[in-house]
Amino acid sequence: MPVPPLPDPGPRAYHAAGTDGRDQVAGTDRGRESGGTQAAEQPVFVLVRPQLGENIGAAARAMLNFGLDRMRLVAPRDGWPNPAAEAMASGAGRVLDDARLIETTAEACADLTHVFATTARERALTLPVVTPEAAMAEARAIIAAGGRVGVLFGAERAGLETADVARANAVISVPTNPGFGSLNLAQCVLLVAYDWMRTTGPAAVAPGEDWASGIELDRFLDHLNQRLEAAGYFFPAQNRTSMKVNIETLFRRTPLTGAEIRTLHGILRALTRPPGAEG
Repeated sequence: MPVPPLPDPGPRAYHAAGTDGRDQVAGTDRGRESGGTQAAEQPVFVLVRPQLGENIGAAARAMLNFGLDRMRLVAPRDGWPNPAAEAMASGAGRVLDDARLIETTAEACADLTHVFATTARERALTLPVVTPEAAMAEARAIIAAGGRVGVLFGAERAGLETADVARANAVISVPTNPGFGSLNLAQCVLLVAYDWMRTTGPAAVAPGEDWASGIELDRFLDHLNQRLEAAGYFFPAQNRTSMKVNIETLFRRTPLTGAEIRTLHGILRALTRPPGAEG
């Protein structure tokens, strides 16, 4: 997939338009990806609406080359399982066998505490932008502290949608030739997987943090949006969607703990409680 050049990683504005965790399991060994100590020791790679089975297979091969085998597939265009993917996996079939088939990006991220998104398009979002090396160093530290990390990869034709990227805490960008920076899906997966293997990762995250999961943050955002709707905040109506995306980005940019999420829920309840009321 195409990824833009990034000479100087850092916060950057993107300008453009714009659960319950249910899943189906592609193979028979759900335990490998869905939980347990081993599953928590590496990031999950989430392919969002991939188009070609061949690219899914090549991505699986790239992952296993560098010791990764936790794949999630969000609504693959040609259905799943896909014989073309198996042919391209070339010995990495177990990654495909254990992949989780999921309907939406929200469900794919529901149990994750930290999410990175790979994207090439400019968007109306402000998120930290990091190289694969920096992202995977941070991922190692987060996982060592008990967090669950995911990396989103978009479809071959157009990449991730703005709503997908809005679920991320940061954007991954690969420094490439400014005149020819296009990478396909499997290439992008390989580069991120390579940096996962070679990066030791600084202890940038304090151990023992009770990081909020994706579904906990989703519930808070639903609560916040309900309160804002009731207060008439989303005006004019045609800007409602973009305003909600901007609010979501604000809260995803810096990971929150479960205690912080509970505090925010309490603040919302207090602000909307009639004077003198309790609870």
